[in-house]
Amino acid sequence: MNEREALIALNMVSDIGSIRLRKLLDFFGKPQNILNASEECLQKVAGIGPAISHNISHFDKDKLNKELTLAKKCNVEIICSADEEYPENLKNITDPPIVLYVKGELLPLDKLSIAIVGSRNASLYGLSCTSKFARALSECGFTIVSGLARGIDTCAHKSALDASGRTIAVIGSGLSHIYPPENKELAERISCNGAVISEFPFGMEPLKQNFPRRNRVISGLSLGIFVAEAACNSGALITADFALEQNREVFALPGKTDSGTSSGTNALI
Repeated sequence: MNEREALIALNMVSDIGSIRLRKLLDFFGKPQNILNASEECLQKVAGIGPAISHNISHFDKDKLNKELTLAKKCNVEIICSADEEYPENLKNITDPPIVLYVKGELLPLDKLSIAIVGSRNASLYGLSCTSKFARALSECGFTIVSGLARGIDTCAHKSALDASGRTIAVIGSGLSHIYPPENKELAERISCNGAVISEFPFGMEPLKQNFPRRNRVISGLSLGIFVAEAACNSGALITADFALEQNREVFALPGKTDSGTSSGTNALI
């Protein structure tokens, strides 16, 4: 097993995540050494308890072979953080994904990216403004990054494509589980003029805890994020928090003072 294959294998182990994996790499040096280590030795690393060490030492290498075969079959590229194709913007955050599954193509010009995020239950005002900004930014040469969710995200992706621009969708599941399911066709369109990407293995379902991790990638890929519409409890505000931590610009669209779906954006302002 080479270094790349070992990283993909470790990324498939439950509950490791990018931060724990980096601690393991700091301790063991090479990813192959991690897979070959005993459970007792693995537990010397902070944050690696009995359950995770057991999952690492008992990793089924047949799973890796199946994953690589599926990637080839689906025309998905798996890139690691040391690869030349890995997005430059994403390398500069504190916890970049060790592995990215890419359906489509990431290009150097995608460094000029703006994320557009917002409410799933978007108003006509929010959708109209999102469409105008996404089109205008696309025409200026920006790649539009979003999360393929219903509402604002879907509108941002579609508007970029309609303007013949590039767009990147970051999902909180594996590429075998496009979510929401009604956006499968949109995901195919995006992969033809941009990319659908995930840090999760193919079989990962869209679990609730995956989406904050997804949000840090959305902001990490971008020079700044534009929150088009968001309530006070919106996940889009989590993305805004990540953007601030990553030293990205944060923009927010003002809404009516009595609009619940704009309470989050108004609070940001």
